[in-house]
Amino acid sequence: MENIIEIRNLKKTYGKEVLAVNDISFDVKDGEVFGFLGPNGAGKSTTISMITTLLLPTSGDIKVCGFDAVKDANSVRKSIGLVPQALTADDELSGRENMELHAELYNVPRNIAKKRINELLKIMNLEDAADRRVDTYSGGMRKRLELAEGLIHHPRILFLDEPTLGLDVQTREIIWEYIRKLKEESGMTVFLTTHYLEEADSLCDRIAIVDSGKIAVIGTPSELKASLGGDIIYVTINGEDCTDELSQIKGITEVKRTESEYRLKAKDGDVAMSDILTKIFEKGWKVTSISLHKPSMNQVFMEYTGKSLKDESSSKSEIRTQMIQNSRRQ
Repeated sequence: MENIIEIRNLKKTYGKEVLAVNDISFDVKDGEVFGFLGPNGAGKSTTISMITTLLLPTSGDIKVCGFDAVKDANSVRKSIGLVPQALTADDELSGRENMELHAELYNVPRNIAKKRINELLKIMNLEDAADRRVDTYSGGMRKRLELAEGLIHHPRILFLDEPTLGLDVQTREIIWEYIRKLKEESGMTVFLTTHYLEEADSLCDRIAIVDSGKIAVIGTPSELKASLGGDIIYVTINGEDCTDELSQIKGITEVKRTESEYRLKAKDGDVAMSDILTKIFEKGWKVTSISLHKPSMNQVFMEYTGKSLKDESSSKSEIRTQMIQNSRRQ
């Protein structure tokens, strides 16, 4: 499978002190769904902005569909579709009028645009609302409209920057089902960021996790989960440091301590749990919690960034909801 995006030694600095993207290199294969995950401020949106020609890099090379993103930005723009985090549709226009405007910006002939608009409105379940003003749309309807706008010119690559953040489960599933169809039927490449790790796990062919402007790890979901080296056990023990004794338990390959919480890696978590409980009983440790976790994308994310996306997802969902409410009041 050929590369459709090639990134080499990409950097972006703001002023002399802020290094937003720090010398990253990676490839995206033609026809794959590529996940780009990371905590807030990790450099995800900055990287996407540079790849999609919205931001100039400080240094490094970006090739999209064989075109240099700096020297031949117009050719790159014609090859891609972008659905950004922010809600960008014009509230004073109808859904259909927004799509017509988008088609015109991409120089899609009017007779072809009309057919595609009708098809996309039907696929996104927006036919009945097509001629209503966008300020009457719900958050889910707006996001489906913007996804349709991003597809109007049949791009080779579709960039989705947290497209389902803050949406209800039903609307999220509609969007993801359509993304699956895009991959299967058209072979379109999808470059995706999301705060829903279970979706990245089920949708993405490969995932890159970025942290502090650097690529921490990249691989298929199965490879990333296998990289954890087994199951994860969390145990909270009040009192003295128990790291050495926990490390000596058979099957435990790693112990990390944060205050009173211990994070243990085990080749077989079920067997290790039994031995840990025996050790707790023998030592008389004061344990307030213990839990076993099988490999998951959330565990992978914690391993490589030391953070969880759950709290950040909740806070950003609240922000998105507030943005929608504010736009309706204007």
